[in-house]
Amino acid sequence: MWRLEHGFERAKADARPEEDTRVRIFLVLIVFSVVFGALALGAAHAALLADKGRLWAAANPHALVRGDLTDRNGELLATNITHYGLYIDPAEIWDKRLAFTQLRRAIPRLPAKRLNKVLDGDRRLIVLTGLTPSEREAVHALALGGVSFEPEDRRVYPLGTSAVHLIGDADTGGQGVAGAELAFNEEVRAAGQRGESFPLSIDLRVQGVLENELARAATETGSKGAVGIIADVQTGEVLGMASWPTFNPAERARAPQGATLNRAVSGHYEMGSVFKSFTVAAGIDTGRADMNTLFDASQAFQIGTRKIKDFHAQNRVMTLEEVYLHSSNIGTSQLAVEMGPDVMRTYFTNLGLLAAAPIELKESARPVVPRKWDNSTLASLSFGYGIMATPAQVSAAMGALTNGGRYIPLSLRKGGAPGARPRQAVSEQTSLTMLDLLRRNVVRGSGGLADAPGLRVGGKTGSANKLVNGRYDPSHAVGSFAAVFPADGPVNAKRYSILILMDEPSQYPKTGGYVAAPAVGRIADRVAGFLGVERRADRYRTATGEKVPAFQDIEGDGR
Repeated sequence: MWRLEHGFERAKADARPEEDTRVRIFLVLIVFSVVFGALALGAAHAALLADKGRLWAAANPHALVRGDLTDRNGELLATNITHYGLYIDPAEIWDKRLAFTQLRRAIPRLPAKRLNKVLDGDRRLIVLTGLTPSEREAVHALALGGVSFEPEDRRVYPLGTSAVHLIGDADTGGQGVAGAELAFNEEVRAAGQRGESFPLSIDLRVQGVLENELARAATETGSKGAVGIIADVQTGEVLGMASWPTFNPAERARAPQGATLNRAVSGHYEMGSVFKSFTVAAGIDTGRADMNTLFDASQAFQIGTRKIKDFHAQNRVMTLEEVYLHSSNIGTSQLAVEMGPDVMRTYFTNLGLLAAAPIELKESARPVVPRKWDNSTLASLSFGYGIMATPAQVSAAMGALTNGGRYIPLSLRKGGAPGARPRQAVSEQTSLTMLDLLRRNVVRGSGGLADAPGLRVGGKTGSANKLVNGRYDPSHAVGSFAAVFPADGPVNAKRYSILILMDEPSQYPKTGGYVAAPAVGRIADRVAGFLGVERRADRYRTATGEKVPAFQDIEGDGR
């Protein structure tokens, strides 16, 4: 610069300031200073003030991408614990054998075969995922060249087996693969990017009671499997959903056969007499019958060469109420045949029994429905044979019968399914009639063991033999109870449904009134306080507070 300056002097340059070399150099220095200063400030801001999640996501697109899952009250169901992936670039390793020895000593679970393969390779590769912070520190302390780490969003489920079928699972890449994790995958990821959690509809207190009582009932009855669903009939929100047996999500690969199946949405069952509620509701709603309509059950109902009988025959003419309380196959078969296939198909469709339950879970399975709707099929459908439905379908259908007649899809979203348009499956008056009939069935019919003090439980038992090698085998049965409480008050009152199903109970009797109804009563008794349901006597109690004498559990078995 000094030579340039004096070069101008020797050339007798004009001495004006703007042509002075020192001024020009000074201006250039200012420009460079400003540029480098801006770069330094930007780097400092990125290092100290930028969002941590964005920085990690830029290095690893799978890091910190899922928000926490919580129940409706904010209780934690699933969260993320940052683990690390171990990467090695063999080109930067000086002594590969020494590196192998030191890494294996620092992390004994490091697979030797994989480590050797990466060290002998020619590019940077991942060696192990899921390093804990302490394992990362142990490797970092070795100060090995070519060794680096990238954060991973590792999903953990702190409640273990609780709600495991409902919550589902997410993979190491941050994508949901089952259950609510898959159903709400994009929303959970978006919540994670915002630093928020995603609430489900379930209440962890209700879920805990349901799981506890379901396991108890399954153990006491020696059942192969069991299902339980608790829902708000006015909003469709699922407050509890359980499938038994269960498993530990951390050991999914070692779960017993069938334990990972969410039977509530994926299990297919002929549910027996629970379907009489849908048949009777259709008959009342169409005006084909009322509580005093008479049905001749004095002898078997003949359809071609087939004779439909009652399990414990009354051998007399009965009103529709008696048909329901005595669970008469003959009476409901006559009603179904009288209504015909078009009416039955319409009501079964409106109640959601002929399509997969429209809950958010991707595992929701389509039912197995009949192809031919002749009189024999209609008779079978009237008492829950000839159609294999999922518990979620039946739960939603029972909700429609008890909430004013509106079919509302079940939902695992807090607040219910957004934009859902309830359809009118039956009239409000029919819904009121069914509520009254369901309550009578607990007080004077086959559901007596489901009663809970002051909670006005109503419901219907169901029992069905399974089809084994082409024949219905009584040793392979399903017992269920579909209930609602409280069953009194206006159709828009706060009300909750409970469905309990026992798959292949080994104790006798195997009917729903014995294997499922008691669990319903205990569950209602325990969750009423959480749900704000008040206890009070109802009109089916005598002045002394004693229950009206109940019929025996005499539901039909479809034979």
